[in-house]
Amino acid sequence: MTEPWSREESVVILVDDDESFRNALAQLLQLVGLRTVCFSSAQEFLQRKLPDLPSCLVLDVRLPGASGLNVQENLAKEGIKIPIVFVTAHGDIPMSVRAMKAGAVEFLAKPFRDDELLDAVHLALTKDRTRRERERANAHLRSRLATLTPREHQIMDFIATGMLNKQIAARLGIADITVKIHRGNVMRKMGARSLAELLKMAQMLGLGVEP
Repeated sequence: MTEPWSREESVVILVDDDESFRNALAQLLQLVGLRTVCFSSAQEFLQRKLPDLPSCLVLDVRLPGASGLNVQENLAKEGIKIPIVFVTAHGDIPMSVRAMKAGAVEFLAKPFRDDELLDAVHLALTKDRTRRERERANAHLRSRLATLTPREHQIMDFIATGMLNKQIAARLGIADITVKIHRGNVMRKMGARSLAELLKMAQMLGLGVEP
């Protein structure tokens, strides 16, 4: 079955067992043009496949069965990085500290102002878009990195540490011109137009430690 959010640009997922509050929140978000999908329990939400598009989760802390904090823990264990905005009528400071330390975008106590929620949701969606763009860029870079030969990969590692051609040549016991040729191949295969751009790519890939 096709998910209801499959054609949407972004989506806000609401999980709250209070139907009237859930409906009011959905109407508020829809008024500002945000697509929403609602669930009444953690179990119902966790049984559904999450959308592969910018999204955020507006999550009640106290739910029947698994709590909102349990949901946050489960998502983290699964490596699911959807930003969470917690809402609650029965929160306390230790609870909010726990949620925020675990990466929640915001922790709002009911009743809250409409603009407080909207600001939190927009921030969460922006964070998720940024994360997705960064992950796509990293995946693209890693696919390019995979095209390097072992020697070219080694050369790129050394370049990432700031070593010059002569230093690399001395370290590897090869001629300067050989290093220069390998370096040119690295630049071409990685699609780097300058050394600065190549160094930025290396940083994004976590390179820079001498092999």
